[in-house]
Amino acid sequence: MITVAEALEKVLALVGPLGAECVPLRQAAGRILAEPCVARRDQPPFPAAAMDGYAVAQDPQPGDTLTVIGESAAGHGFSGAVGCGQAVRIFTGAPVPDGAVRVIIQEDVSRDGDVITCGQNMDAATHIRAAGTDFTKGTSFAPAGPLRPADIALLAAMNHSELLVRRRPVVALIATGDELVMPGETPNADQIVTSNTFGLAAMIEAEGGVARCLPVARDTESSLATAFDLAAGADLIVTIGGASVGDHDLVAKVAEDRGMDRAFYKIAMRPGKPLMAGRIGGTPMIGLPGNPVSSMVCGTIFILPMIRAMLGQPTSTAVETATLASPLPTNGPRAHYMRGHRIDGGVAAFDSQDSARLGLLARADVLIVRQPHDPERKIGDKVRIIAL
Repeated sequence: MITVAEALEKVLALVGPLGAECVPLRQAAGRILAEPCVARRDQPPFPAAAMDGYAVAQDPQPGDTLTVIGESAAGHGFSGAVGCGQAVRIFTGAPVPDGAVRVIIQEDVSRDGDVITCGQNMDAATHIRAAGTDFTKGTSFAPAGPLRPADIALLAAMNHSELLVRRRPVVALIATGDELVMPGETPNADQIVTSNTFGLAAMIEAEGGVARCLPVARDTESSLATAFDLAAGADLIVTIGGASVGDHDLVAKVAEDRGMDRAFYKIAMRPGKPLMAGRIGGTPMIGLPGNPVSSMVCGTIFILPMIRAMLGQPTSTAVETATLASPLPTNGPRAHYMRGHRIDGGVAAFDSQDSARLGLLARADVLIVRQPHDPERKIGDKVRIIAL
């Protein structure tokens, strides 16, 4: 068996950043830019009013009167210039006319026909946004992570209708086993409903990948071979179950018959010991254990970093420090990713760590990370956690 760190290094060596594709701006939310975007214009593109009021060419005094000579509205600017003794009615966002040095807000004047009279306590601010206040033509934008709604708005303002983004990794998911039926079907007395595929698919797509959920592969070499054929074109193949050494665990044999170059098999990890990885015909492959919790925990520790690597993103999984709210016994010889929850300002592990109990995983909001042979831990001790 190899350590978790060694296994992670090996699976990350199987993948690298994918190519790029051009997508409409409307479909770019959550995607990763493949290259910086450059603003194609200034924003605002002209000096603009920051308030409703009157654009004037000087700093008038209280009681001064000015003649209104026109109006400037958003999308309908005033084409002339404003001079001394004159004012142009202006609205927020509208172009400031030539000659204007400030906008007197409408609350600070009284108007009678085409004449305004300045009040006694006028706001001293100019209320003009200079051209390029937000950004200027040529400004580069390259966010570190997935595009957020605010990023999309900014790129639209920069006048981009299409973006060059990283291609989303396609992950083919192959659940294996005669005991599995699809959700909604009626299982026989000796069957269960397949769940791992759907949890992993949701995990992969939340990270920016595309999950292809293939039909369940039965416990025959021909069925598994057909499933591998259906996975053609994927960027990563993930099998679920059948990776151990039982008589019905055929994934390793079928993969090797198809030329798998295996990177490793078995890791010193709980849950998730019977995990293997390698390449089939140049395509990275991971064989996950079949227990639902094992699959999901291994997905968090290994598959998500691989997705991030293919998207050109940092691969590390965020690890925090937390205070134990309940004691833990001495750990065994394998790294243990214990399902736990935040409680009383700290974290506590569930009493049961059975890798078949999805209900506990659904209640968990952290994995408590314990190294091999970690000593007994008491309430108040610091532990490392991964937020779920």
